Amino acid sequence: MARQETAAQGESTRREALSLELRDDGIACIRIDCPGQSQNTLGRAEMDQASRLLDRLERDESVNGIIFMSGKAGTFIAGADIHMIEACKSAAEASALAGEGQAIFQRIAGFAVPVVAAIDGACLGGGLELALACHARVCTDSDQTRLGQPEVQLGLLPGGGGTQRLPRLIGLPAALDLMLTGKRLRSAQAQRLGLVDDRVPEPILLETALQWVAICQRGRIRRGGGWLQELTAWALRGNPLGRAAVLKQARKQAEARTKGNYPAPARLIECVERGLSEGIEQGLKAEAQAFGELAMTPQARQLINLYFATSAMKKDTGVADPDVEPRALRRVGVLGAGLMGAGISFVTAVRAKVPVRLKDVEPNGLASGLKYINERIDQRLRRQAISRFEAERARHRVTPTLDFSGYRGLDLVIEAVFEDLELKHRMVREVEANCNADVIFASNTSSLPLARIAQAAERPQNVIGLHYFSPVERMPLLEVIAHERTAPEVTATAMAFARAQGKTPIMVRDGAGFYVNRILAPYLNEAVHLLEEGVAIDRIDQALVRFGFPVGPFKLLDEVGIDIIAKVAPVLHEAFGERMRPVSAIERMLEADRLGKKSGRGFYRYGGKRSGKEVDQSIYRLLAVSAQQEMADAAIVERTLILMLNEAARCLDEGVIRQARDGDVGAVFGIGFPPFLGGPFRYMDSRGLDAVASTLAGFESSVGSRYAPAPVVSAMAREPRRFYPG
Repeated sequence: MARQETAAQGESTRREALSLELRDDGIACIRIDCPGQSQNTLGRAEMDQASRLLDRLERDESVNGIIFMSGKAGTFIAGADIHMIEACKSAAEASALAGEGQAIFQRIAGFAVPVVAAIDGACLGGGLELALACHARVCTDSDQTRLGQPEVQLGLLPGGGGTQRLPRLIGLPAALDLMLTGKRLRSAQAQRLGLVDDRVPEPILLETALQWVAICQRGRIRRGGGWLQELTAWALRGNPLGRAAVLKQARKQAEARTKGNYPAPARLIECVERGLSEGIEQGLKAEAQAFGELAMTPQARQLINLYFATSAMKKDTGVADPDVEPRALRRVGVLGAGLMGAGISFVTAVRAKVPVRLKDVEPNGLASGLKYINERIDQRLRRQAISRFEAERARHRVTPTLDFSGYRGLDLVIEAVFEDLELKHRMVREVEANCNADVIFASNTSSLPLARIAQAAERPQNVIGLHYFSPVERMPLLEVIAHERTAPEVTATAMAFARAQGKTPIMVRDGAGFYVNRILAPYLNEAVHLLEEGVAIDRIDQALVRFGFPVGPFKLLDEVGIDIIAKVAPVLHEAFGERMRPVSAIERMLEADRLGKKSGRGFYRYGGKRSGKEVDQSIYRLLAVSAQQEMADAAIVERTLILMLNEAARCLDEGVIRQARDGDVGAVFGIGFPPFLGGPFRYMDSRGLDAVASTLAGFESSVGSRYAPAPVVSAMAREPRRFYPG
């Protein structure tokens, strides 16, 4: 027998997030179930309830153990309530908030009886900090179970004691890696590191947690992690020189990753160092102060804006009618086993767990595609991201074919063939001839208007665009393009399928280049214009990487492929005129068979130990350029980036994207626009539209008409107005 109580013990009729079950064996089970939420989060109300429950349990001498667990299937605690952090108006207020959380977790850590966290599902941020404060942690082996400290991805650091407890539990190198990258560990990885003490199937989670209460009562707990964690624990205790070396290397790596654009990693390392050298009490004080100060930085504010934007987009069906339901997709076909087709097959089979019929016209092409898929499955297996059983199931979901056998029963077919309108027309006709009448045909077109592709279809209502970005398994964005006759049910199905593949989809209106390639084209074009003016390739790339892009424009051109650029550029030029005129350098590179990384030479050299790290100096002779022009980083960034901003504003004004939110998410996830700036529209707001218009007008007079401010930019500068009011 057991009795249940709420945290308020009947003080309120409203259901509260924490409930208490007092078992006859003296174990108190605290279940967390935030009402009205799909996942549990820790807000002020939850922390207040936890404090009252701890008061209650401290007074009850019959309690000899506590277990924290979730009342929601598949989620423990996804983290702190971000709205609570966003609402803070000062660093002092945010620091006080962190201090309140630390105090609760300190009480748990110092509780007189054993406290065990029973984890099933997401255990992130503040959820993991609660678990770290417990005396033992057990988790399920569910695919949904993830553990991590992703605060750095919001421009913050763990503010509930994570910077102090995590290094003491799993060792300094592993803890820094987890906190500085924000990575989320699967249960097997967490157990291997010693982050959890046991990993079991969900049905016996509570039983196992009870066993660990007994183990803690007997004082026989032994941490997992093996010799590596023992070695790092020794380094923390008695080897300050070794500790200093680890911290120095962490600072070096963080600086290389962030280019100084994100303050959180450096502050996080400071807090860890302070706690290890001066004790946990001083470490917690430093952590709370740093948390508060970081919460007020523009970087954190923009990253939080992005978090809210992507969260809101998870509910977007792509259609206005809320009653439209997506179709169930049981089997999918992919046409073309190149890098795009293989990548699409991989995310479909591994993430969406949907069987794929992969077709190519050449046996060697099929073999290459299957090899690509298997290599990526093997990578996940080596990282313990999937089990051997899951890996074999994923492999068997992909079946190859040289013809249309097996296509009659497919629900969706995605073409990933060359950007050629005639070829895509043939794909439409062949799919309609070899599949059921209701099959959805999705084109992975990157620039051709979807309506032109759908002209070849007998059933254009079933034609939609799914524009993936390369490499498919790594790039999170997917542009979903519906033409005027696409059925709403087809659009909703495409959006749901994209999320099942692990993508963040945005709805984009049909038209040349859609959104991402359209804003990318003038940026890349201008980089080549700078090269033709005599600015060195690596000088341009380095300036834009230091600004915050993951790669520079020339490295990106090599990655995409000069042949692909050569096919997209004329389409954009035809649609948008002189401002999208292709630079002649691309045509000359195509003639010289310099296709980029795929051919072993482009703007950079490929092959060998220095592959992709050194500019191929012969490119300057080919383009008749002398790279002697000096130009400051700020000037390089302004010449290239301002055109991207201008084109993004045009896209919003023309209805290519539905709102600024979609444009910001699309740019950050599609081309790596610096996340700490929030996206093109957030960035224009922060600069002021008058400053953007003035910069464009200045370049229009000094460089050329391609810099003419978009009408909407000029209008917003005069009013003045922002893309995000308030």
